[in-house]
Amino acid sequence: MTAQLAALCFDARDPVLLAGFWSGVLGWEAADPAGDPRGDVTLLPNDDTGFRIVFLASEAEKTTQNQIHFDLTSTSEADQQRTVARALELGGRHVDVGQGPDATHVVLGDPEGNEFCVIAPGNKFLAECGFLGALACDGSQDVGYFWSRALGWPLVWDQDQETAIRSPHGGPKITWGGPPFAAKTGKNRLCFEVAVAADAQEAEIDRLVSLGATRITGATRITGRTNSVAMADPDGNEFFVSPSGPPRSR
Repeated sequence: MTAQLAALCFDARDPVLLAGFWSGVLGWEAADPAGDPRGDVTLLPNDDTGFRIVFLASEAEKTTQNQIHFDLTSTSEADQQRTVARALELGGRHVDVGQGPDATHVVLGDPEGNEFCVIAPGNKFLAECGFLGALACDGSQDVGYFWSRALGWPLVWDQDQETAIRSPHGGPKITWGGPPFAAKTGKNRLCFEVAVAADAQEAEIDRLVSLGATRITGATRITGRTNSVAMADPDGNEFFVSPSGPPRSR
């Protein structure tokens, strides 16, 4: 069984705060309003996104620009302005990542500084996508190929060392911008969780290794699930493989 993208996970010093922000921006609801005993919070999509967003309690400070950020789409200039205003009202802020004064997209940060972009209307690349248009990643062409094979998602862009994939069922694109990209320093604050049937987990891990992934041993906590296996893609970005089913206690 090919692994399925189950979640995008954020390290969060205040998971409830971040979940509230992103719930307000995306319109997604928490899976358990009462909260998880670990302090983690999960948001469930209300569209064709196909994966959850999970905020994992972490004491680690954000020190560098994230390797993954959201690109949110707009239907008009007024719609773009409404999204920006809503994000600012919820606790977001403008962020300078070198975009320059002529940029048509707006770069913002959530309450813990995680960057995201509100894309101007008329973007042809994201025209067929919903409000959450893309997960834009800093990474190589090889890692785009890896994730295409790992998830069984077709390449929808492959030019000038830039790649993008998209689920056959729709939802956001996942893009990798190619070189130049920043050297990885420390654990990423955002990572993928992929899920597979429990009785196929080891076989799937072996397949992912054959595609270029490595198994991480002695890793700091990436997930609160037991039986999850920490791995790294060919660019060294952490992800983890979990048995499908409800979250398990530590």
